[in-house]
Amino acid sequence: MKHKSDKRKIMIDRAVALVWKSSRGLTIANLILTVIQGLLPLIPLYLMKLLIDSIESIINGSSTESFQYTAYIIAGMGATVLLSALVKAIAGIVEQTQARIVTDYMQDILHRKSIEVDLKYYEESKFYDTMHRAQGEAPYRPTSIVNGLIRTIQSSISLLAMIGLLLSFHWIVAVILLAAALPGVLVKLKFSKINWDWQRKRTETERKSRYIHWLLTSVAHAKELRLFGLGEYFRKQYTALRIILREELLDISRRRATKDFFSQAIATLLIYGSLAFIAKQAFIGLITIGGMVMYFQAFQRGLGFLKGLLGSIAGLYEGNLFLSNLFDFLDIKPEIIDPDSPKDFPKTITDGIEFQNVDFSYSTSKNKVLNNINLKINPGEMLALVGENGSGKTTFIKLLCRLYDPASGQITINNTSIKDFKVSDHRGNIGVIFQDYAKYHLTVSDNISLGDIQHKPDEKTIREAAQVAGADSLIEDLPNKYQTVLGRSFKGGQELSIGQWQKIALARAFIRDAPIVILDEPTSALDAKAEQAVFEKFRELVKDKTSVIISHRFSTVRMADRIAVMHKGQIIEHGTHDELMKLNGKYKEMYTIQAGAYS
Repeated sequence: MKHKSDKRKIMIDRAVALVWKSSRGLTIANLILTVIQGLLPLIPLYLMKLLIDSIESIINGSSTESFQYTAYIIAGMGATVLLSALVKAIAGIVEQTQARIVTDYMQDILHRKSIEVDLKYYEESKFYDTMHRAQGEAPYRPTSIVNGLIRTIQSSISLLAMIGLLLSFHWIVAVILLAAALPGVLVKLKFSKINWDWQRKRTETERKSRYIHWLLTSVAHAKELRLFGLGEYFRKQYTALRIILREELLDISRRRATKDFFSQAIATLLIYGSLAFIAKQAFIGLITIGGMVMYFQAFQRGLGFLKGLLGSIAGLYEGNLFLSNLFDFLDIKPEIIDPDSPKDFPKTITDGIEFQNVDFSYSTSKNKVLNNINLKINPGEMLALVGENGSGKTTFIKLLCRLYDPASGQITINNTSIKDFKVSDHRGNIGVIFQDYAKYHLTVSDNISLGDIQHKPDEKTIREAAQVAGADSLIEDLPNKYQTVLGRSFKGGQELSIGQWQKIALARAFIRDAPIVILDEPTSALDAKAEQAVFEKFRELVKDKTSVIISHRFSTVRMADRIAVMHKGQIIEHGTHDELMKLNGKYKEMYTIQAGAYS
């Protein structure tokens, strides 16, 4: 228990640190305004007592003061109200401004962490639950925590003032004040924990409902939903999930409403019991009418401040619970990190790239995707990887790009482990396109230049990359050429065919002047003629570079200097096309099947 308490304290400290770092000036302003707001409620109470006592004295004839004194009191009360309104308005502006700044700051932190974490996390459902909860908490929870602390300070100042006033009357009233507020706070604490437990349990259900909502409303699935009649099927699934979530939340709400009612009933009895006690003291002449009004208002306001204080404490407890969702995500540590003393990435590949006894398994499976891979890619060589789907080709590429690290063995460039290079330097020296390339709904120029964002390529370089990829002619036919926005997400956007998108992605890979170039199924959506043209240009582009291509088209594969055949995570054959055909092995079998399909 002590450990959990310490952890929660650390979470509050971290939340405060995040808010302080993002908006120091506003935090200081908030604290100053809080102190002022905490002290102001005492002034009108005392002025009200003076007003009633003054009027009572004038009516009874026991005072020789004129109405002018009473008017001064009323003016003072009006000025206090205006001052309170002004301070409240300023505090509201400060709070809103700070909330927006902190929200943007937290979104930036989420984005940074999403970029930082290893690719492997995106293959685990647990990670998506963690990220989903963090995304829900990050925009407002740290600000809520700090505002809760500020409200706690404000309520504490006001409450101490009221308690001091009530203790001057009778200690029993201060005790009743505490007893009236406590039940409601205990209910809030209990249901904060219930809500937190429910959210943790139902995160995946919530995510699934949002996923189905996306299926029903996104253009990506619009065709299949209509052709296969899937719309009603997914609509019913979505409805069923939302009913589960809604009924469970309503059940929690009903139980809380019942508890709230009984706690409010207890508070009501205690409040009006206190009123009767204060009224009796006035009736027997122990206090004046003005004193009775002041003490009763002090009790009522004190109750409000105590509820606010205990409510803020309960809110901090709830905030701590839900902050764990945010910090569970922020505390994820990447495993693929820079070495303490990184070596410079070689300007030229002189000794080749080598896989040495490399094994690899994904975290979601115990099966080896790569099993004892030993292969050297010579300097300036174009290596083709072939094999059936699931044989490990793309995983081979991911390890070479250091999106993952091998479970055992090592990968070297010029006889230096790739782990000895700075991660950004290593990846920055590889030009790559994967078969599941991204489609950026940006301009054509942006789409291509993103391949080498560090060097901010000029228009001439962008056009050259488009020409090598065979994308120049299609770009010239677009309404605004290189400034045409692609995709349908934004006004004026132009959608492309799959083959056209692939050419844009190829241009993005070719624009980077990297010593290593990798193409994973780069032309799967192109026709044979377009593919031939791309690879003829590609051969010229990589004549002094080391390159790896993955393709199921053997017309493309034959252009490589050497071919490696993968089967069930192992390299079972490698050599030139002619050498592999003479082996009468797996390569010849696949080549013959494909050649027969075109005969």
